[in-house]
Formats: sequence, C-alpha cells, structure tokens
Amino acid sequence: MTVTDTTPRSQTESVSFDFDLAHPPEKVWRALTDPTLLSEWLLPVFGLKLERGAEFMFKTQPHPPWDGVVNCRMIEIEPNRKLTYAWTVPFLDTVVTFTLTPTSSGTRLSLLQSGFTTDQKRESGGARYGWKMMGGKLVDLLARIP
Repeated sequence: MTVTDTTPRSQTESVSFDFDLAHPPEKVWRALTDPTLLSEWLLPVFGLKLERGAEFMFKTQPHPPWDGVVNCRMIEIEPNRKLTYAWTVPFLDTVVTFTLTPTSSGTRLSLLQSGFTTDQKRESGGARYGWKMMGGKLVDLLARIP
C-alpha cells in the first residue's frame, strides 16, 4: 500500500490523501459502509444507513473539549465509487468524501475532508494525523477480511 498526503502544505481548508490499496473496489466499499468493519478501523458507528439525508454518528472516548461524538449526515452515495457525508463536532463542520477508483493492482481510495476555516489549523492538522493513522488501520483490516 502506498499512502500519499496530497494536501498542499499551504492549504488548511481541506485535508486529502490517496491510498493505493491492493484490494478491489467492492471490498474497500464494504470497509467504508459495513458498520462492523467501519467501527474496526475508523470509529464506532451508530445508526449508519446508506440513504441520502440519513443521520448517523461516530462515538468514541471524549477528549476535552470534544465529547467524543461526531454527528454525520449522508450527502452522496454511489456504490463502489463515492461516499460523502457531513462530519460535525461542536467546533467543526466539515465534509468527508471517499472516492474509489479501480487500478490495475486494486483500488485508489481518495479521501478529502473539506470545510476547515483558516483559523482551524490545529483541527486540520489533527485530521491529517487521524486519517493517516486510521488509513493504516484500514489497510490492516483489508488484509484480514475476505
């Protein structure tokens, strides 16, 4: 697997990564949308439905000032191709988009979290760190599941 941080260094309004994965898009899609699998690599998820406008949440240990809850709303669902949802915490209102592109060796998973304001450098830096870490967990998960 190759991970490329494609976020321009001067950019703070979004964070983006490309993950070159040795797995077909259908398997990667499953890891993005199956609640059990998603909870293994990202965060525990509650109420996930693949329906436009559906609300769901991720919940983990609180880290003040964050209560550990991410409220989400489905924006776009294109099976095996694209998944977009709003990602909201009390101090942050962003959008996360996963785009899956088939490659000769598997799938390129492009991730974009957009909507950071210019004064949210700490938050965008934390997102960059978190997605890189969680991307590693995704790679491990994909290697373990059929």
